[in-house]
Amino acid sequence: MHANGLHYLPLSPGLFSILAGIFILLVVLLRVGALPYAYTRIGISAQGAILILLASLVGSYFNIPLAELPGQHILSGREIDFFGLHYMVPVVVDWPGTIVAVNVGGALIPGLISLYVLVRHRLWMRGALAIAGVSAICHFLAKPVPGLGIALPIFVPAIASALMAMVLSLRRTAALAYIGGSLGALVGADLLNLGRVQGLGAPVVSIGGAGTFDGVFLTGILAVLLAGLWSPHSQNRAEFYSEQSRNA
Repeated sequence: MHANGLHYLPLSPGLFSILAGIFILLVVLLRVGALPYAYTRIGISAQGAILILLASLVGSYFNIPLAELPGQHILSGREIDFFGLHYMVPVVVDWPGTIVAVNVGGALIPGLISLYVLVRHRLWMRGALAIAGVSAICHFLAKPVPGLGIALPIFVPAIASALMAMVLSLRRTAALAYIGGSLGALVGADLLNLGRVQGLGAPVVSIGGAGTFDGVFLTGILAVLLAGLWSPHSQNRAEFYSEQSRNA
């Protein structure tokens, strides 16, 4: 397949514009200091967060090919009308091969950042639990779509990861939300469904691309913002009351 067919925006122009608008709003909020804890608490500066999200938006256009699934000969029905009678005749159709690729902005960048956060905070067990929980939810809700690949409801990774992170740790909520949402969506929606993509008629199936990029990108914004609501003051109060209940 030529590069022109391999690289494309994974979203409609309207949805891409909405995500770009959310990104611009986030940049403004970060620049004016309205979100002091949203990203610094996962070990990334405000400037670094802006660059990462911008790179994700731009990188969503690019796919790195990994493998090509062979084409198939399948039986398809064709209806024939003969003197008012309808007959269904089986026809052999050549189903084209499918290129399996990894999306730069939807898989490579958030995947590397998630690994960095995981190592930085040493969240081995809780990180694994967050990824497993979000993966299970995404795998259950992801659906194969003919001509597209695997699709996932846009808000599922962000909301699921934020809830999982708050259950696992108040102290590391933001870090766990980002790790669980990014890697959980990629594993649950894309990697665990690779066996279902052949025969969907999609010329390119991109991990982190069409069908999942919007959810992964929103995870970098919504999940961390939801987790960022736990400011140090509210966190200290929660830990104080928890300690008091244990001592009672």
